[in-house]
Amino acid sequence: MAATIEIEDMITVGTLAEKLMIPVSRLIAELMKNGVMVTVNEQIDFDTAQIIVEELGLDFSLQKQAKAEAPLLSHKKVASENAQSRPPVVAVMGHVDHGKTTLLDVIRGTDVAKREAGGITQHISAYQVEHKGRKITFLDTPGHEAFAAIREHGAHLTDIAIVVVAADDGIKPQTIEAIRFARKAGVRIIVAINKIDKTGANVERVKQQLSEQKLLVEEWGGDTIALEMSAKTGKGVNELLDMILLVADVDNLRADTDVPARGLIIESHVEQGRGPIANGLIEEGILRQGDFVVAGATYAKLRNLESSNGKPLQAASPSTPVVMSGFKVLPEFGEEFSVAKDEKVARSMAEKRSNEGTLTGRTKGMTSNEFLRMIKRDNETNELDVVIKADTQGSLTSVIDSLKTLDNDEVMVRIVGSGIGSITENDLYLAHASNAIVYGFNVTMQSNVKHLASRQKVIVRLFDIIYELIDDVREDLKALLSPTIVKTELGRLLVRAIFKTTKSEVICGGEVTKGKLTLPALATVMRGDDVLAEVEILGLKRGPTEVKEVLEKEMCGVNFKTTHKLELQEGDRLEFFRRESVARSLVI
Repeated sequence: MAATIEIEDMITVGTLAEKLMIPVSRLIAELMKNGVMVTVNEQIDFDTAQIIVEELGLDFSLQKQAKAEAPLLSHKKVASENAQSRPPVVAVMGHVDHGKTTLLDVIRGTDVAKREAGGITQHISAYQVEHKGRKITFLDTPGHEAFAAIREHGAHLTDIAIVVVAADDGIKPQTIEAIRFARKAGVRIIVAINKIDKTGANVERVKQQLSEQKLLVEEWGGDTIALEMSAKTGKGVNELLDMILLVADVDNLRADTDVPARGLIIESHVEQGRGPIANGLIEEGILRQGDFVVAGATYAKLRNLESSNGKPLQAASPSTPVVMSGFKVLPEFGEEFSVAKDEKVARSMAEKRSNEGTLTGRTKGMTSNEFLRMIKRDNETNELDVVIKADTQGSLTSVIDSLKTLDNDEVMVRIVGSGIGSITENDLYLAHASNAIVYGFNVTMQSNVKHLASRQKVIVRLFDIIYELIDDVREDLKALLSPTIVKTELGRLLVRAIFKTTKSEVICGGEVTKGKLTLPALATVMRGDDVLAEVEILGLKRGPTEVKEVLEKEMCGVNFKTTHKLELQEGDRLEFFRRESVARSLVI
């Protein structure tokens, strides 16, 4: 009976070898034999470890180590009796170009939409506004499907989800996705039916479509709040803000302030001169400048604490979006952050999480899906090597996740390097060594880096709209697909006479008995049911005249090339066809 070994979801190669009681070199060799290049300190996941144990034929079975699930950060955390009222956190979601950012521009008196590439929100952003003396925190989440991960985090952070639907366009796939995210997070949904002043607007159709998504509006006997508005003119905006505050009052939103501050990283990036910068949203407690904050496997003594509009803060309360600087390493997008007692505790917490394999910027263990694909595929799989640079951690995550969805059994994207910030010389050296394309999303290149790229002949492509980047990679992957060979039948010639036969050429005459003979063409030479040869047609003649086509029931002469001497006979058939190479589409 096989012995059972309990391991965690992720395990280092060295630790696994120790538990299996085999030399680590044997384990690494088996992984490398299957195309997985790892070192003794790198990690693999449980499923990959299980596959390798089977490959080695060891008398062990692996079992996942039972562990208590970490509590999820959620606005549903039960507050104590001493909890204080807090502003509602509102996520604005919906389909691309339905007016989410324009609506928020009206609310906060800015004009972000025009500055966003392609008019599409490319980052998650958070800020507070005041309405009737009370604060409301808004989250603007990206509209393109590539940012689904960011948008889902947006829903989990919120108390209320405003789903924006254009009255002239109706419910779209991203609208349905936004509704699903909001339901999964268990938040209140308010539907903002936007663009009611546009030609083709049909509010009743939108309400009908909402009912199909099990969102029955109040006037139809349901409990879904739906407000009609125009972000362009500002109509209905005040009513929306009033409704947000009313829903917040009904839900009695509260949070403890006498506990260590904690929250969630909603975006992170690197700023020249300031280093790693994290945007966070406080869930509970009071965050103060100078606090020691742990986020995932990195920590910071908060050198600067700012509001979302860049104003310095000494302290920030629950539901407040903040900008933090002072981190040792860039925090991961979506990481929970919390205040530690002192630097020693903060460093200890970060190191513990680092040992668990969550260190930012570290190469993570290969997933079982990636591993299975590697051991299943053969040399026919083509890889597109890329280096990805992005302006923020959230954007980088979205780009990489989107590119992974393009993989199939024939072609795949291999990310040889990635990071936050401008494209550097090191990125080009890496790309040159691996023959990779460098993709930059919302980043720049200095002139010396451009010159190096030209000298090294490294392809660098910069984008500020994510779906254009993804489409570009998709086109490169399509080029790696083996083309489909299409054979088109043309016509048939019955041989009536043979005029010349050499080792490599035959001239004959006959009658077209089916279809139409055209040039250029190939032909299969048939005698009864037997195939004699496949030949290349060199020319057609009708009498003494060279022609490009001959119709059915017409007589003609044919000149064709063979690879060996062919003893053609009267009564043989030439079946004309054309063979074409057709580029394939990338089916995901």
